[in-house]
Amino acid sequence: MASKEQPVCQIFSFQDCKTSPDPVYELPSQGLAPTPIPIVIDNGSFQTRAGWAAPTAEFDSPQLQFRSVAARSRGAARSETQIGNDIPSLEPLRWLLKSQFDRNVVVNFEIQELIFDYVFTHLGIVSEGSVEHPIVLTEAPCNPLQCRQMMSELLFECYCVPYVSYGVDGLYSFYHNNSRRNIQPPHTGIVLSSGYQCSHILPVINGRLDAVNCKRVNVAGSQAASYLQRLLQLKYPGHLGAITLSRMEELLHEHSYIAVDYQEELEKWRSPEFYEREVHRMQLPFSGKLPGGCVTVEERQERRAQQLRRLQEINARRREEKLQQDQERLDRLMAIQELLEDGLLDQFHKNLVDLNMDSAEELQSYINKLQLAVEQGRQKLLQSDGVEGRTEVPELEQPMDEGDGVALMDPDFPEDTLPEKPANVVQPVFNMAEYHQLFVGTERLRCPEILFQPSLTGEDQMGLMETLQYVLARYTPEQQGALVSNVFLTGGNMQYPRMKDRVERELLALRPFQSNFKVTMALQPALDAWYGARDWALEHPAGGYREEVEGWISRQDYEEKGGEYLSEHCASNVFIPMNIAKPVPARPIEPSVTALTSTGGSAAVTMVTTGLTPATNSMVSS
Repeated sequence: MASKEQPVCQIFSFQDCKTSPDPVYELPSQGLAPTPIPIVIDNGSFQTRAGWAAPTAEFDSPQLQFRSVAARSRGAARSETQIGNDIPSLEPLRWLLKSQFDRNVVVNFEIQELIFDYVFTHLGIVSEGSVEHPIVLTEAPCNPLQCRQMMSELLFECYCVPYVSYGVDGLYSFYHNNSRRNIQPPHTGIVLSSGYQCSHILPVINGRLDAVNCKRVNVAGSQAASYLQRLLQLKYPGHLGAITLSRMEELLHEHSYIAVDYQEELEKWRSPEFYEREVHRMQLPFSGKLPGGCVTVEERQERRAQQLRRLQEINARRREEKLQQDQERLDRLMAIQELLEDGLLDQFHKNLVDLNMDSAEELQSYINKLQLAVEQGRQKLLQSDGVEGRTEVPELEQPMDEGDGVALMDPDFPEDTLPEKPANVVQPVFNMAEYHQLFVGTERLRCPEILFQPSLTGEDQMGLMETLQYVLARYTPEQQGALVSNVFLTGGNMQYPRMKDRVERELLALRPFQSNFKVTMALQPALDAWYGARDWALEHPAGGYREEVEGWISRQDYEEKGGEYLSEHCASNVFIPMNIAKPVPARPIEPSVTALTSTGGSAAVTMVTTGLTPATNSMVSS
């Protein structure tokens, strides 16, 4: 009978990629002539991507891609701050890392200014005077007006940019892919966008975002990485320091996948053959040297002999110290006894009191004991020098150093007391490499699953598809059919294998029987937002002979309409201004002389003073 082949285990190593600093590019020759080239910045919570909106092949991709973090210690100068790729490894500086984002909304504009400085400097722009290039910047869906106002204030007041355009990253990716598929505008569909901090459901009706029905799910890539880190730290408590957040992100990007049917996939992992075939063993770095590992009999005997010699040296040194102390004490007592022989009774009795002795007989008795102890100590030293390997330890009054062993403290302890195992007995060999391996099994699908089931991490909210069902229920059946005919997946957290199949399966269960729908994945889910913003900037140039350009906010618009103003376009948010009623100052009422009668004078005065301005009121009171 043929033996069954053992499944080949898959062993992987962590890349632990270290970033290298970005080069400082030169400003392109056509950067300012005939018109300044726009700068496209995809301001993401995980990565920032920046480049030029130029039609040439040289600028066909973002020139800068770096993590949206800054490492700045408290009290450090701006020049000492490390940004993005200037940080080779994030883990040593994890406690110093700061981001400009809270969830997916920019709130820390001091860090945002450092990010802009980094982008402009590495693109070859001197930002000390002003940045003469229009800026295309991504923002969060339904971005708060206060955050947009602060961003516009930073760009117009600090960098003096001529134009700014804001758009949603998911919508830029949506329109970029629709143009690549030759779908004519206006576009209708629903965008499922999942990034690092949160996920969004963005319905688009006739080319415009339906902001009223947009929904956000606070589960995305960072929550999956934290969940994976907790699972592996509970599974391997001996490797807590090696299970870092950067390695968990690498596991998610390279080794995780989405289960089309979650329960059915978990049942497959119950099979030992399936487990051995699909588990990924992640090898941690380790040292091949084993403390106290496989040691031969000769090495063990040599080590024991060294410990015995060390004990002998310690005992001999302590005997010498004790003999020296006893000899000094004996010399002092003999000197006191000589005082009695010389007749110096006062000094003799004074020294006896210091020694806490009552009589000369007690002193003589103590001298005799010390003389005996000194003589015995000298004999023991001579005996230990002549006979090696046998020592007496009655004088050891202090505990020995750690590691010496209780058995080795006995000088008569035989070296062969511990029985040696026969040489022909096969002992199990400790596999140090396997001990430093992380077996990543069901974690490969459990962590991405929180996008559909946030309850796995204890989050009390709906998953992505349940939220999609809630959004679709707010439309008419005709609108629902138009929306599901173009379901678009984008964002870095959508790059898991089988993600499209899982969404199609969930939609099949949500939609009515025999209804049609179509799910499309972005060509490059993480980069298509930047490509879409670049395409939009090329199709809608800023400035020119027109005073107002669709989608662009000029400095004049900023000064006249406020920092929260947004010029809408096909990939932007919907601008809903806050109409705050300003109090109208009341006009002062001239007092009537005829009204001040003797009977109603006080009431008239009260009526007049309540309608006066504060300045007039003070004059009346004076």
